[in-house]
Amino acid sequence: MFAVIKTGGKQYRVAANDLLKIEKLEAKVGDIVEIGNVLAHGEGDNVTFGAPFVDGALVTAEVVEQGKNRTVIAFKKRRRQNSRRKIGHRQLLTTVRISEILLGGAKPAKKAAAKTEAKAPEAKAEVAAEAKAEAAPKEAKAKKEAKAEAAPKAEAKAETAAAPLFKAPKGEPDDLTVIKGIGPVAAKDLAEQGIVTFAQLAKLSDKDVAKIDEHMPFSADQIKDWREQAKELAKK
Repeated sequence: MFAVIKTGGKQYRVAANDLLKIEKLEAKVGDIVEIGNVLAHGEGDNVTFGAPFVDGALVTAEVVEQGKNRTVIAFKKRRRQNSRRKIGHRQLLTTVRISEILLGGAKPAKKAAAKTEAKAPEAKAEVAAEAKAEAAPKEAKAKKEAKAEAAPKAEAKAETAAAPLFKAPKGEPDDLTVIKGIGPVAAKDLAEQGIVTFAQLAKLSDKDVAKIDEHMPFSADQIKDWREQAKELAKK
């Protein structure tokens, strides 16, 4: 049996025991996670599709590893304006092994094993306590100096911090990750600048596109493509 799931704004076709790298999940290695967004499931030519998700369907997976993807470099240059910008990004990834594909509201058979932390020997604990007591005055002094040094920088940063580019409308926000090209990170960046609905993206003027292009790590072509997709989604 296979299933098509949606997580992190992406879709994956999975079967039992498949190893899969998905966008980061808040879980520890060995934990069992549940993915309830099942778009379809089936076996052979017999496939059931959801609208958009299949009721009562659930996929469970065991967390195998927490890691990062390769670094992606975004370089942007404006001609004859002496403007260059280079941004690096490493997406956090979680490697999971598909455990079960459950249908009809069935409950998972496996649960995350409880983990216990090993206690340190008493001798090591005493040595650590003594070292901590000796280092306490030095740490306090270093923290005080670091705090005094960081205060002017924090004040300057607070003064120069810009307000959001747009005013977010009232009401429930839309899931911008539905738009092709917008992942969870990009959706979060847009939300911080006040863009949270399809209607807002659809109504962006060329001047607004230029503003976003200047202040955010997205190109004008990307934003215009999102705007066209948002126009279709806003009609629904």
